[in-house]
Amino acid sequence: MGPPSRTNAHRQPPLPMLPPRQRPPPGGLRPADPILAKNLDKGKEKVGDCSDMSLLDIAKGEVDVISQRLKNLSDEFLERLKNELRLILEEADGDELLILQKLTQKRGNLTENTLIRAHRVQLEILVAIKTGMQAYLHQSIRLSQISLVRIFLFKRCRNIECQSQLPADDCTCKICANTEGFCSLCMCVTCTKFDFEGNTCRWIGCDQCSHWTHTDCAVRDGRIGMGADEKKGEGTAEMMIFRCGACGGTSEMLGWVKDIFEACAPGWDRQGLMRELDFVTKIFRGSLDSRGRRLSWMCEDVIEKIKGGMVESVACRVLMLFFQELEIESSRHKFEEIGRLAPEEACNRISEVLQEAITKMKKVEEERGRMLKKARLDLEACDRELEDKAREIMELKKERKQKKEETEKIEKMVREKEAEADSWEQKAIEAREEAEKVLQSISLSKSHKANEEQRGSGGFLQLNSFE
Repeated sequence: MGPPSRTNAHRQPPLPMLPPRQRPPPGGLRPADPILAKNLDKGKEKVGDCSDMSLLDIAKGEVDVISQRLKNLSDEFLERLKNELRLILEEADGDELLILQKLTQKRGNLTENTLIRAHRVQLEILVAIKTGMQAYLHQSIRLSQISLVRIFLFKRCRNIECQSQLPADDCTCKICANTEGFCSLCMCVTCTKFDFEGNTCRWIGCDQCSHWTHTDCAVRDGRIGMGADEKKGEGTAEMMIFRCGACGGTSEMLGWVKDIFEACAPGWDRQGLMRELDFVTKIFRGSLDSRGRRLSWMCEDVIEKIKGGMVESVACRVLMLFFQELEIESSRHKFEEIGRLAPEEACNRISEVLQEAITKMKKVEEERGRMLKKARLDLEACDRELEDKAREIMELKKERKQKKEETEKIEKMVREKEAEADSWEQKAIEAREEAEKVLQSISLSKSHKANEEQRGSGGFLQLNSFE
């Protein structure tokens, strides 16, 4: 068997965020209605009257020009701009979102060299528009600038919990090669959507290429049905198998379900166990194999018993005993077939069984190698992330130093102006004192002259009187 479940090797527990929304398929956008475009252009009125910046400007404007304009806006205005986009994304398939996505998709100048110079909020808005996901507007999601650029250019998985380099594991299948932004580690081959669930029968993994498909998608598209397992060769009895949409390979379903229940069932709660049993019932409902039919009936019976009050741990033990019984019957059937064969045929049959065991061991070894490669790639991605963070820190330090120098320069100019003002004030005081002295001198001179004139006039009157 291939990987028994979607383990948590490629993801951490999901961060608190709004549910991810998927990007509309390429070419699915309708022509922009002039009236709708006019309404969208009024978005600037919704985010505030302090600027003429709008979501439409960011979607169609030159990166450097918009980046410079955003630097002059307040944080409150930028947050209102992001809230405006959140309201649009909540409609998912609304006309305004289609217009913004069409404007973004048809631009050929949004390259890595230009986007790396974009304003942080500008880049977050562009990525949210292109992916249709609100998560990139959330305050708790802080990806590096280069990570956002690579997500925008479909060079990195848009799933925030995965973020693998694309194509994942350097896969060259038709799905990874022809579907932009598809990640084989976390997305469904059929619907290209992803979620954060692991260790569940909701996802089916291919034994050969390790791509994943939703169980509901596989049932709906007829990828689960009766057939012979390719790994066991021709002439084997038909069983319930899954046909991968990526590589076309087949995977046997009964052993896959058994592996998942043995590894994960003890950790499921009541509702989770009932949901997993429902998935198994969907998978084996149309089985023509006696073991598949019995498993489907058993799951339906256990669901009813759980609804009637059966404890989850008891239900798990019942299922484990049932799987053990099927395995014992299968082994007994194989040995009975070998016992009825001629010695030479029996030896050949034993050789086939051993070869099958060796093949399974090789498959396990390949899976370990793939996981090791994935771990190495994740480590390299982490190193690149640290380098990006280091570059951002250096840029921030450089910007801080420049601002500090500018502040010191301004403070120096202020001190010079203050000294100059003090000097002019001192000169004004001196001029005022000098003017007061001149006025006093003039006043004294006039007073002295008046006294002389008065004395002269008195002498003249005395002379006239004497005469």
